[in-house]
Amino acid sequence: MTTATVVGSGPNGLAAAVTLAMAGVEVTVLEMADKVGGGTRTSELTLPGVLHDDCSAVHPVGAASPFFASLDLEAHGLTWKYPEIDAVQPLDNGSAGVLHRSIPDTAAGLGADGDAWQRFFGPLSDRFDDLATDLFQPLLHMPRHPITLTKFGLNALAPASLTARRFRTPEARALFSGVAAHALYPLTRPTTSAVGVMMIAAGHKYGWPVAEGGSRAISDALASVLTEHGGKVETGIRVTRLQQIPPSDIVMLDLSPTAIVEIAGDALPRRVARPYRRWRYGPGAFKLDLAVEDGIPWTNESARRAGTVHLGGTFEKVAATERDVHRGIMPRKPFVLLGQQYLADPTRSQGNIHPIWTYAHVPNGYTGDASEVIIDQIERFAPGIRKRIVARAVRSTTQMPTYNPNYVGGDIVTGSNDPGQVALRPRVSINPYWTGIDGVYICSAATPPGGGVHGMGGYNAAQAALRKVAGR
Repeated sequence: MTTATVVGSGPNGLAAAVTLAMAGVEVTVLEMADKVGGGTRTSELTLPGVLHDDCSAVHPVGAASPFFASLDLEAHGLTWKYPEIDAVQPLDNGSAGVLHRSIPDTAAGLGADGDAWQRFFGPLSDRFDDLATDLFQPLLHMPRHPITLTKFGLNALAPASLTARRFRTPEARALFSGVAAHALYPLTRPTTSAVGVMMIAAGHKYGWPVAEGGSRAISDALASVLTEHGGKVETGIRVTRLQQIPPSDIVMLDLSPTAIVEIAGDALPRRVARPYRRWRYGPGAFKLDLAVEDGIPWTNESARRAGTVHLGGTFEKVAATERDVHRGIMPRKPFVLLGQQYLADPTRSQGNIHPIWTYAHVPNGYTGDASEVIIDQIERFAPGIRKRIVARAVRSTTQMPTYNPNYVGGDIVTGSNDPGQVALRPRVSINPYWTGIDGVYICSAATPPGGGVHGMGGYNAAQAALRKVAGR
């Protein structure tokens, strides 16, 4: 029987393991932590019974993932829960850009930009399933829907600042900027429209759901599928060199490129080691979890009903802070992502004490404490929040790699989303998953299609390995 060892149990590692196990391969997953999940874990970080997602929190691309959809994860305990409103970006005057799953509802709230929003995102949302078929693959592949992919590509290549010019109102421009800022890259640079356009189109098709019981439910469901197909997971095992891995026909590494350089050593061919060593990491995330009594007193009513709130103000202000962070400058008012997952999933709360999930974009390796500036940003749009905070928990950029070694310097997307790495990650190759070592593959978020809890990097890497085995 063909055997495989997967190092790392993040969503891509588990996806690779499930794909191999379903193909009849004997699979073992090795995980350094005491529980599976990588970035998709959930813990009681502040108070007993109050559930906070450790990293990933809201999952538009998870709901849209072709691989996840093929597994019937609901039968393994995953239930998607949906907030009344997907995302809101409040402005200082009390207004806000409001993202509903429904395009007409979103357009109705954007005033003069409603028609422009509908014209731009309507066709992309309608054809999102066709688009995802190609979008979740490496760039160098034969597209199944070339016209749809080309239309998306023309928009995705543009800087977010150029795409924002389609809209005239501060609310629409701000709404787009908050989603585009998930790329953690200056919004004036090429390709920064890609993440914003993709996430909004996916959200209009599938919504921005959370997993009932926390993001760990996604990992638990994948682990359940793996077990059902004969695979197993061993926790508490940290792999520091390839020689530690039991003899296997296939080895999957859910690791960053620089980690693979360290683990593989001289076994890694120079043509592969060179781009892996040069792999660039992006800005960091400073995470602050809060337990808040009676929720957040947002000035904007829509923010009180939104699963996700982006805090940064106008497009211009968000663009300025993202530029500073990329330059290594800590902004006084950083861009903050805030999750109110309990609105869709009340099981995460204890009575009137609710979990609030936040992180700020900060320079890679930032050694300061961003807790107060994050709370300042919340207070800016929700006066009185400080009085409601009953507990807090911090995970700084320097602590992020302890939680997950792939998060170098606090970079939770495992690599800078600059144009070169967006297009050709982690190196220029027809098979970007192969490390150049016989039977050894990389399957982390550093591989196509990049960051996000969708499992497609792991699925694609496993398919590449299965093709190689079948061709022997």
